[in-house]
Parts: sequence; structure tokens; C-alpha cells
Amino acid sequence: MSVKKEYLELTRLIERLHRRFLDLLRAELNRLGIRDINSVQALLLANIGDEHIAIRDLVERGYYQGSNVSYNIKKLAEMGYLEQERSAHDRRSVSIRLTDKALKVVDEIRRLEHRIAGQLDEQDFGCTQIETVCQALRRVERTWTDYVHYGRAYDPTARQSYDAAPLAAVPAE
Repeated sequence: MSVKKEYLELTRLIERLHRRFLDLLRAELNRLGIRDINSVQALLLANIGDEHIAIRDLVERGYYQGSNVSYNIKKLAEMGYLEQERSAHDRRSVSIRLTDKALKVVDEIRRLEHRIAGQLDEQDFGCTQIETVCQALRRVERTWTDYVHYGRAYDPTARQSYDAAPLAAVPAE
């Protein structure tokens, strides 16, 4: 198989795995009898975790699109999963944190993740293999990010890293 074919398979697999993970969360929510939130909202809660975080920071981390996160945060707050608080310093900035109701859901998601990790370990898919996959996916993510920001892929052999480039040399988004 050529790298091009493997790359195309990788991009399709990433998309399928994300959808399958959402299916896994949906099944777990159903098993727990939680019917008022969907799997995307449950994942949002899990990604917030114990943090008191500004909404813009969630978007900047790259987890969500702006309108999508705004809609879901509004719904989660209405259903009692999130508390929102305007910043005293910047009234445009809104911070969120999970309620006890949401923390219970996150605890269940963490238990699910531990069960799945245990099953993978039983299948002899251990830490070393998972770390190798993660390293490869981080390289793909870095390549895609550099293409988005700089119009080119990351070049580890370049004399000056993109991260160390002066701000004036980095094109505006």
C-alpha cells in the first residue's frame, strides 16, 4: 500500500473513529438512562471536566466550532449541566463550569473510558502501541495545523522552527 493510500485510509479512519466514539457515548448515556443530552454534549462536558473555563478557550483548543459550542452551552445551561459567569474584567467573556449533575455524567464517562482501556489491554493492545498511535496522530495534527496556519507542512529539518518564528513572520489567519 502506498503512503497516499494509507494517508487516505487514515483520514477516513479518524472520521469514523470520532463518529464511533460518539456512538459509544450515546450507548452509555442510554444505558445510564440519561436522555436529556446527546453524545456531543456529553463529550463537551468531559472536555470541560473540573475546569472553570472561558467559552472562547474551548473554541481555541480546536474542539468545537463557534456556533456549535454556543448552542450546546446554552442548552446544557438550560438543562442544569453548566453554570455560566460573566467575567468582571471583560463583560464579553463568559466562563463556564460543570454542575454536580454534569460531574456525575463525566464520572460515568471516565468509568467507561477505563473499562474500554482495560478491554484493549486484555487484547494485548498496550501502552506502547497506544503511545505509537498517539505520536503518529500528533504528527498528522501538526502537519494539518501548519498547513492551516502557514500554508505548508511542518519541516523538522528547517533551521528555525515555526513556533520560534517572530510574530511578524507568521501570517494572520
